[in-house]
Amino acid sequence: MNIRLNNKKTLSGIVVSTKMQKTITVVVETKSKHKLHHKLVISHKKYHAHDEESLASDGDRVEIFETRPLSKMKSWRLKRIIEKAA
Repeated sequence: MNIRLNNKKTLSGIVVSTKMQKTITVVVETKSKHKLHHKLVISHKKYHAHDEESLASDGDRVEIFETRPLSKMKSWRLKRIIEKAA
């Protein structure tokens, strides 16, 4: 689900790793239809996002937004935690 607010792209996904300091790894799932076969194609992409207070944990559904490059791999920040893991 891609939504643009104030020219900043927003994505939602699931946290798969919190092993780095102040960084979370989020997997975003994208669904699209194949042009020829009209079958649903699901693709996954991992994003590294900045989590200043280390609020998110593994399995949480979170929302991240685009920001300036913070490091070599990080150009996303944690916006909010949508749902905590059970």
